[in-house]
Formats: sequence, structure tokens, C-alpha cells
Amino acid sequence: MSTIIAKRNPRAFKTLPLFVEASPEGLSYQALGQPLNFSQMLERRRPVEVADSQRFALELANLGVSVRLTLTWQGRDYWLLVRQQRQDRGDVVLKPISGYVPAHELNLPLLTAIQEVAEECLLQTPQCWLTGRFGDTWLPAPYENVLHYCDNTSFRLSPLSGAARPVSCGSMPLLERPRAYVHLPTASLQLVYDMRLEMPGNLRQLSLLHADECLEEGTLIARIDHDSPDLYLLPFDQDRRPADELYTLQQGILHPVDTRDLWLAESFAPQDGWVVRDERISWRDWQALWDAPEQNLARPAPRRSGAVG
Repeated sequence: MSTIIAKRNPRAFKTLPLFVEASPEGLSYQALGQPLNFSQMLERRRPVEVADSQRFALELANLGVSVRLTLTWQGRDYWLLVRQQRQDRGDVVLKPISGYVPAHELNLPLLTAIQEVAEECLLQTPQCWLTGRFGDTWLPAPYENVLHYCDNTSFRLSPLSGAARPVSCGSMPLLERPRAYVHLPTASLQLVYDMRLEMPGNLRQLSLLHADECLEEGTLIARIDHDSPDLYLLPFDQDRRPADELYTLQQGILHPVDTRDLWLAESFAPQDGWVVRDERISWRDWQALWDAPEQNLARPAPRRSGAVG
């Protein structure tokens, strides 16, 4: 049975449309026009086209962020994915932890990214729920009125490899060099941060759950459900290729998940220059892409020392 852990008024969210300029050397964006509420932003997310995927200037509806989290558990590396029912697109996909960037954080989307980890990726031990930090910055404990967070145990987020081409907000290069793509079907700019989630070394009965907000009768409701954790672990093979396997983690035990008929979000689809044209990609088609070396796929970063699990 699900448990409500938060309620929010969607009218409190404000963002800004963007003007984006891209070239083979890099991409920059800046805010454009008047603030938009959530409904106004969705109205602007209509398909756009570019003649040249490497060089263009374009107005877009919004800025989004994703975090590709790598976790080491029992000596094996995994990407963490979450399940989302996308009401605006009428589908269900697995995707990285992600969210929309509010107007006041457009020049520092890294802050939005780490806050999304705190809000969506819930780590439960038998005693309490873990908080985390990125460098010297502690992540918020967004559900502290409902969940009991640990006082002396935490996880750590650390950056992995940055993208080869720089992305800037105006003239200011973004921290941690996220990968960027313009998603043409939704007229949005998406930034993907590559990070490692490092666990305390003494955890053995960890459970991973996803908290996602759904709009219900005009209110954003966040729930968790132990029977449907909706946070998945995708392992890598020894050659750093994602395996054809998927798991949930409950009380320290990996439970296999059937991958038939699964779909992945557009961030897994091939990228052409700065653009992604697909709405989604099937699990089987994505697995097949790894046999085509000419495809522009984001490869798993090499493991760094110090990871535990």
C-alpha cells in the first residue's frame, strides 16, 4: 500500500522559456520572456525542428535536468533508473532521476539536479532513511515531517566524467560539464549530470524506493510504495556495456525484473549533434544499439576507487 509523504501546490512552480544557441564547439542558453507556471510551460512543449543538428538558434519551452547515478552494490556497478508515468505524453518509461529547473535556478541547474536526487531517490535502512551530500553541500531532507532520517549515516554524491563539449548559461560555463541535448518533440533543453552515489560501507539491508509526484485534483502528491518501489538497478558487464538485466533492491536483496515490453525515456535514444528526435526507445532497441559503435551513446564511466557496497 502506498504512503503519501508530501503535498504541494503546482502553482508555486515558475520557470522561464529559453533562447538556445548551438555550434560544433558548444551550446549556450539564456532566459527569455516572462515566467511560466507549470501549465503554461506544458503548452509550450510542442515539436520544433532544426535544419542543422550542430548549429542552430532556437526558442525552447524549458530547461530540465537528469542525473545518471552509478551505484556499486556487492562489487558490481549499476545505473539507477526510475519508473514514470508521463501524463503529458501518455506513456510509461524508465528514466534517470530528473526534473524541471525553476526560474531562480536556471543559472545553477546543478543545484536542481542534486535536489531531485534527494526528492526522488529514497534509501531506507532498517533503522532510518539516509540523507546525503554533494561535496560540502548537504542535500535537503524533503520528507522529514513523515520519514525518520538518520542522524549519523549518510550517502555521498560525487561527479563522474564531464561531457566533451561545454554548455554555458549566457557566458558562464556550467559546473561539472553536463551532457546537453535539445529534445525536438517537446522543445526542451535537457542537461544530464553523471554522478556516483557512494554508500556507507556497513550497509547490508538497504532498500531503494522512488518518490514521484502526480497531479491529483489540483495538488501534487508524492507517494512511496514498498510493494512497487519503482527504482531499478541496471548492471554493467565487465566491458562496461549495460547488461540485459534489471533489478529492484529490497532489504539488501536484488529482485530480478522482467524487461519484456519495457520502454526507456528519450535520453537513452541516439543523439545527433545537439538534438534527440525520439520520444522514447524500447529496451530491446536500446540494447541493440550497443552493437553499433557508430551510435552516439553515453558510455558508463570507469569505476573510481573508494566505492563501496
